Amino acid sequence: MRNTLIFGVLIVTAVVAGLFLRLPSLHYRPLHTDEAVHADKLGDLLERNDYKYDKFEFHGPTLNYFTLIPAAIAGQKTFIDLDEFTLRIVPVFFGMALILVPLLMTAGLGRMSVFIAAALTAVSPAMVYYSRYYIQEMLLVCFSLSVIGCIFRYLQSRKVRWLLLAGISYGLMGATKETFVIACSCGLFAAAAVWYFSSEKASRLSKLRSYIGIKPIAVFAVSAAVIWVVFFSSFFTNRQGIADSFLTFTTYLNRAHGEGRHHHPWHYYLHILLFWKHNSGPLFTEAIIVLLSLAGGAFAFCKRNFVGEYKPLVRFFALYTLLMTAAYAMIPYKTPWCLLGFFSGMIVLAGFAGACLLSLAKGTGVKIAVCSLLIAGLLHLAAMSYLSGTKYAAEPANPYVYSHTSMDIYEISDKIIKTVNASDTSGKTVVQIIADGGSYWPFPWYLRSLDNIGYWDSVDARMSPPSLVILSAVYGKRIGEIEEQLISHLYNSLPSGQKELYMPLFDGYMELRPRVEVRGYMTQKLWEQANKQPNIK
Repeated sequence: MRNTLIFGVLIVTAVVAGLFLRLPSLHYRPLHTDEAVHADKLGDLLERNDYKYDKFEFHGPTLNYFTLIPAAIAGQKTFIDLDEFTLRIVPVFFGMALILVPLLMTAGLGRMSVFIAAALTAVSPAMVYYSRYYIQEMLLVCFSLSVIGCIFRYLQSRKVRWLLLAGISYGLMGATKETFVIACSCGLFAAAAVWYFSSEKASRLSKLRSYIGIKPIAVFAVSAAVIWVVFFSSFFTNRQGIADSFLTFTTYLNRAHGEGRHHHPWHYYLHILLFWKHNSGPLFTEAIIVLLSLAGGAFAFCKRNFVGEYKPLVRFFALYTLLMTAAYAMIPYKTPWCLLGFFSGMIVLAGFAGACLLSLAKGTGVKIAVCSLLIAGLLHLAAMSYLSGTKYAAEPANPYVYSHTSMDIYEISDKIIKTVNASDTSGKTVVQIIADGGSYWPFPWYLRSLDNIGYWDSVDARMSPPSLVILSAVYGKRIGEIEEQLISHLYNSLPSGQKELYMPLFDGYMELRPRVEVRGYMTQKLWEQANKQPNIK
């Protein structure tokens, strides 16, 4: 009873730490391009109940549909009503759930292993940062680990309800992101290897038959299929979405092996996790988790039981994590949030290793030393998590910041909106955004209150003279070329009666993203209205 109470207090402590790092100031960091795109999709769902799965972009529907819950609670019914808290509270919820998922495997890992894994999940900079990121990754990782936990509970208890929950989690995995097939493939291979090598040759088939039957398979398959169909069909309003959910794999297979700016070397993820030092920024490292996971993998294949662990489970995690890490290393297409898939396995192994080290420690002094090292590691991770969500929330010094929107976006959008509102005819003031290559996100999120706004990927002869025009392109020669094209269009191509004198909108250099400059110009009439002085009586 006393041990159960202590274990409960430790888990609650991990949860509180996770909330402290995840919940505050969800609005502070600017929306990444991907976050803004998903927010726009949510806006369509809110305003017109319009969601159709796109087999080429945007991933699965679960993120949008789950966000309807906080939006309804907040009374938000349109795109304009939405705010960052409503969006990001969804990944926060699943990030917090991920802290608790290892509890499903307490019987196989031991209480201390589960607590350390929960604590590492709670304070890991990667887990914290992307728990505050409006993308699908945290949902995918939560559902993936839930499938493993529920299947383990079924194997231990033979209660079919655990397969029902596993099937639901599996269906949610598939409806969240197409890369779920990587986790499934690695999981099946790891499970098959553990089953094969942990059973006597004569009893392998009989053991398999004892676990697998028509009813358990049907429960798992039907529950997964129902979830899959419900979400991909947009709750039975789009039958084509079901077919597209299978056709999409061709798209993502081509993307994974094609050329592009998201292609990085095989060691990219390990570089992020082990050692990231950018100019004068602090050293970001989660090496303690990586090193402990290696130790956990070694302990898993020892014959000795260290913490009463169930060897097939820890060996499964060792193989699963190794395969996942290798798979993501080999895929050229890499973005930092994709590492969460194999990193969650590393955390489970790291928790197991920490418990093993404590059990091996003989004498009070050695135990205190091991505990001190673990606590120091947790505190370091927590400090890095805090910095990643505050001072370095959008800075390249943070390894998890990737092509992120600059903090300048707040000043840029405020200046645009205030200038438009200062117009005598603000409702009719035309704003044009010319973004080189069409990369104008996240402008549609920050300028969603403006009515007369258009987006262009280049200067077009069909463009009418705007009251305010924004240019966005790579700093240097490229934005200079677009500016020259705009000047030629405004002053050479248009009839004399349509020509306006344009004034700069910003006083200094502005960035949309690193090395992506933003320049703004407004008509002289709008400039006079925006800068008019109050009458002095």
